[in-house]
Amino acid sequence: MKRHRRRDIEVISLSFLDCICCGFGAIILLLTLVRMSEPQAIEQAREDLQGRIARLERELYEIRGETTILSRELVGKREQLSLDREAVARLQGDLSSLRGEFKASRELSQVQDVMQGRFLAAQQQLTEEMKRLQEESQRPARSKELVGGIPVDSEYVIFVIDTSGSMQRFAWPALLRKMSQTLDAYPKVKGLQVMNDEGVYMFSTYAGKWIPDTPGRRQAVIQRLTGWNAYSNSSPVEGIEAAIRSLAKGGLKISIYVFGDEFTGRSVEGVLRAVERMNAKDSSGARRVRIHAIGFPTLFSASAQAEFSESTTVRFAMLMRALCERNGGAFVGLNSLEP
Repeated sequence: MKRHRRRDIEVISLSFLDCICCGFGAIILLLTLVRMSEPQAIEQAREDLQGRIARLERELYEIRGETTILSRELVGKREQLSLDREAVARLQGDLSSLRGEFKASRELSQVQDVMQGRFLAAQQQLTEEMKRLQEESQRPARSKELVGGIPVDSEYVIFVIDTSGSMQRFAWPALLRKMSQTLDAYPKVKGLQVMNDEGVYMFSTYAGKWIPDTPGRRQAVIQRLTGWNAYSNSSPVEGIEAAIRSLAKGGLKISIYVFGDEFTGRSVEGVLRAVERMNAKDSSGARRVRIHAIGFPTLFSASAQAEFSESTTVRFAMLMRALCERNGGAFVGLNSLEP
């Protein structure tokens, strides 16, 4: 009986050990299989992760490029918005100005209506006054004469003044007096202009334009003339040509006054022909401008003859006499520089 019990115990023990060994073997086999497939999965996961990273980097670069483009467009839009705002501000200012002008024009229209009524009332009186003036213009009048009978019926007056050394030294006080007398002979004109014999304007701001005729402007001309010392070649030709070329326009009644003492040009006849072309006659036979001249006897004094040639003064007188005669004016040669 004892042996039989010992054998049963051994059989049970061997079976149990077999089961345990089989279980451990299965576990080892499973672990071996898992260990063999794990590197492949990791490698695949790594490749997938790198591909995703590369794709995300490309997308990041694209987003950055689009961001740069959008930033530039934003800056451009902001600049355009600023320009549009400035344009709107200017347009608002123009609109305000137009509204003000419209309001002023309405007020002006009302004033014009009142003035038109007054004009109609005064038109009859003006017609009568014009008839009276026309009758007076047909009679000889002292108010229409300057020194030597120079007519003073022009509406615009241009002075061409010799500013050479001989005039500055010997004739300037006399010239100032004759300038004042000439202006006094024209109580009111529509425009004045003063230039030297080189065509240089006394007031550069009015170059090529008319100086308004006011008492203040006349006084300014006399004051400026007192110390005016522009370069001169003692020939009035350039000044006369500049006056006709720049101011004789639109059928205006213009007189040119030449104040000088010498003519140093080459040919008197050449000057006459040149002025003849520029100051051509119109359909009625009248010249575009009248040309008057006053000659100052600076070179006939003993002190002046020592420095200058008397022939230039004689040539000036010859030129101005012929020029004034051909262009509807008068030449006055003074015999003294004293008042």
